[in-house]
Amino acid sequence: MAVLKASRARSLPALAGLRMVVVGDFVADRYLYGRTDRISREAPVPIVRFEREEVKLGGAGNVAANLAALGVEVTAVGLLGRDAAGRRVRDLCRRAGIDTSGLALQPGVQTAVKTRILAGALHTTRQQLLRLDRGNEVADGRMAAAFVRRALPRAHALVVSDYGHGNAGLEVARVAAKAARRIPVCVDSRYGLDRFPGVTVAKPNVPELASLAGSPLSGGDDLARAGRRLLSTHGWQALLVTRGRDGLALFARGTPARFWPVFGPAEAVDVTGAGDTVLAVFSAVLAATGDLAAAASLANVAGGLVVQRPGTATVTPDELSAALRDGEERLLQGRADP
Repeated sequence: MAVLKASRARSLPALAGLRMVVVGDFVADRYLYGRTDRISREAPVPIVRFEREEVKLGGAGNVAANLAALGVEVTAVGLLGRDAAGRRVRDLCRRAGIDTSGLALQPGVQTAVKTRILAGALHTTRQQLLRLDRGNEVADGRMAAAFVRRALPRAHALVVSDYGHGNAGLEVARVAAKAARRIPVCVDSRYGLDRFPGVTVAKPNVPELASLAGSPLSGGDDLARAGRRLLSTHGWQALLVTRGRDGLALFARGTPARFWPVFGPAEAVDVTGAGDTVLAVFSAVLAATGDLAAAASLANVAGGLVVQRPGTATVTPDELSAALRDGEERLLQGRADP
C-alpha cells in the first residue's frame, strides 16, 4: 500500500518498465485553426478562413499518452466507434507506443470528438471561439471490464479516466475496487467518483469535490474537512485535488493535509488536458515509489508545465527533471497547512 513519506521529490524516479492499464473514455481532440478579419453579414459572428487541422488524444487517451511519454508500458482499454474518429484515436495511440489490444471498435458507438475552432487576425495568437462535442454513451461497459481483468495480472497500477461516456461504469468500478487490494488504483471521474469506493486515490477538482461534499468549499480548511470526511465515507486512501491557479492539495489517511502552490507562471496559456497529465504523472510515480507526497509534488510540476502549452500536451522525463533542477524548493515541498 502507498504511504505518505517525507519526500523532497528532488528527482524523478525510474519509470521505464512500469506496466499500467488505462481504462476510460478515449476522445479525439480536434483543433481547427483559421484566420478571421471580418464579421459575417448573416449574423454577428466572425468569418473564419480555414488554415489547418490537428487531432490529438484527449480524455483517457491523453492520460495514456502522458504515461507513454514517461516511458511507461501502457495498455489502453475502452470502446470506440467503428468510425473515422475511432480509427484515428486508435492509430494515434499506436503511434504513441500504447498497446491498443483493449481498444475495440464497436458498431452503434459514436466516438467522442471535441472539435475546437480557434481563430485570430494575421500575426496574432489563435483563440478558441467555439467547441462542438459529439459522441454517444457506451450502453454496456462489461466488455471494457473484461478487458481490464485480462490486463491486470501484469500491471503495476490501474488508472481510470471517466469523462461520462460510459466506458468506466459500475462493472469497471467493481474491478477497480478489487484491484486496489493489490496495486495502486487512481480514478478521475467527472460525474461519478462516488461509484468508485475502495480505490487507492480519487482525483477530483474543487467543484467536483464540493459536489461530493454537498456544500460549497471556500478555502483550504473547507477542503481539508471535506477531504477527511470523504476519505472515510468512500474508503479511499487519499484524495488528490486539482485547484486551478491555487495549485494542488493532497489529503491522505492519518497525515496532515498537504498543499502545493501552482508551479510556474500563475496565468495559464491553456488548461485543456492538464488534469490528465496530473493524473498520469501522479499514478506513475505512486506505482514506482509508493510515495503519495512525492507523486503529488511531481504531478504538480507536470501540471504547471503543460498549462503553458496550447491544447492537450505531454511531458517527458527530461522536461520534468529539468523543471525539478530549476524549480524553487517551496514549490516542490508543499506545506502542511492551507
